[in-house]
Parts: sequence; structure tokens; C-alpha cells
Amino acid sequence: MSAPSPHEVTGLLRAWSAGDEEALRKLMPLVYQELHRAARRYMAGERSGHTLQTTALINEVYLRLVDLHRTSWQNRAHFLAICAQLMRRILIDFARSRRYQKRGGAAPHVCFDEELFVSAQPRADLVELDDALKELAVVDERKSRVVELRFFGGLSVKETAEVLKVSSDTVMRDWEMAKVWLLRELSRDKHH
Repeated sequence: MSAPSPHEVTGLLRAWSAGDEEALRKLMPLVYQELHRAARRYMAGERSGHTLQTTALINEVYLRLVDLHRTSWQNRAHFLAICAQLMRRILIDFARSRRYQKRGGAAPHVCFDEELFVSAQPRADLVELDDALKELAVVDERKSRVVELRFFGGLSVKETAEVLKVSSDTVMRDWEMAKVWLLRELSRDKHH
């Protein structure tokens, strides 16, 4: 099966924005593989049999997307950026609720692969990462968005640049600086 063209995805997004309810149903299979790949990254740090499965995460994203049908979608990258935000919110809400459960399941952990963090950083708590990203957003909103889009959304450098309307070089500089900043913040939290 060949990958859908960006124009095909954009056309469906615009049709959906215009009120075509069938467009979302046609769109999801076209972007499912990308969403599944991104969701699988987060769930990789979870033990098997975890109550929140990859498919469930994508289904939750789909349900929340239904409520966003009047969004003025710009293109595929914009859609994937919104999905990244939704995945982040769903995962963080789930992680925070697990922290408060009586039987004390720890918050989900995220494996930072070499693409995100070059050093041998131990697995970080997803809630701690979210908190650090919020702090980064106060200091530099764009760098926080770069991490959200690349890590949570699985967007490429080029797609991230398209969403943020900056150059790919700018995205790479922001990406490198954000990684250093986040590693410092997360290691500081571990030592306190």
C-alpha cells in the first residue's frame, strides 16, 4: 500500500472542516500508521499488559478529534501537530491518574532513544517530562513546541519546520538546545 499524498490528506482535512463527516473516517486509515508509530514510542516503556494500549491511545485521539471537526486544518503537518498535542494530553492525564491510584502504580516511563537524547539517560517519568516541557515553554515556547511535535507527534524536522513556519536549521538548533535543557532539568529533579 503506497503512502497517501500530502494533498490527499489535506483535501480530506479541508472537507472535514467544511462539515463532511465522512472525511474523518476516510482520513484515519491514511494517517493511522504514523499515529500508531508515535503511540508505540510512548508505550515502549510500559510493562506488557498495561491497561492503556497503543490502539486504545489512538482510539482516544480519534474520539477527541471528532470534537475538533470545525478546526481550520492547514495541511497534514498541522493535523499531526494537533494529534501530538492530543496524545500528550491523554498520556499525561493517564499518568497523573495512575499516580493517585491507591495501589500505587507509578506513572508511565518514557524511553528516551538516541534520536531524542544522545546520552544514556535513564527512563524518565512522563509526568516529569511534561512538567519540564511546561517550564521550557515559559522560557522558550518554540523549543517546547519542537519537542512536542518531534517527540510526541513523531514529526520530521521538515514537518516541524512547516508547522512552526521556521527553517529546518532553526528546528535542529531548537531541538538540540531543548534536549540539553530537558536533560539538565530532568537530572536535577532526580537529585532532589
